[in-house]
Amino acid sequence: MKKLLFLLLIAPSIAMVTPQNMSSISKAIGSGDANALSQYFDDKVEVSILDDENVFDRSAAKQALEQFFNKNKPKSYNQVHDGTSKGAGSKYTIGNLKAGNKVFRVYVYMKVSGSNHMIQEISISED
Repeated sequence: MKKLLFLLLIAPSIAMVTPQNMSSISKAIGSGDANALSQYFDDKVEVSILDDENVFDRSAAKQALEQFFNKNKPKSYNQVHDGTSKGAGSKYTIGNLKAGNKVFRVYVYMKVSGSNHMIQEISISED
């Protein structure tokens, strides 16, 4: 009974950790939809794909991800971890992207301003 009460009390705070649009971001990554993902980009985005790292504007970041997704057709994406900074000013998520015959680790860092979650960094590396 104590465990059930504990879960009922903590469940709302766990739900608040994941932003509303996190499922849209995960879905865009899993389907390789750079256009949908770019809706959440900040004005400048640090993009690291394998060993290539740059800071791009929204349009160039979208193109870089489109190129990656075209070379590595996504099959599935599984979010394995997410978190919030102490002051709730930023959030991050880490997941595994199955694409082609490989598995990639995807890290997304977002700035939080009110209900807006703007991606400032996205990193894709071989797992």
